[in-house]
Amino acid sequence: MMDQEEVREAVNFTSHDVIIIERALRTAMKHDREEHRSRDYQEVLFKMQESANQALSVTAQITSEHDGLRYDYDDSADLM
Repeated sequence: MMDQEEVREAVNFTSHDVIIIERALRTAMKHDREEHRSRDYQEVLFKMQESANQALSVTAQITSEHDGLRYDYDDSADLM
């Protein structure tokens, strides 16, 4: 049986895929009259949103660490 990390590596959703899935879950929540299924949809939607927020947070952190500026210090002046 695959653990969660293996599943995450095996499934690579694009941002478009995530939008479609979220839309489908919201539609299902509106139209499904069975409360337990609606809660299941809501739980999956919450998990997807949490994953997306984590991914955005990591991306923002990586971006801020590599802000595009590169400093090239010339240490050869110390040798003179």
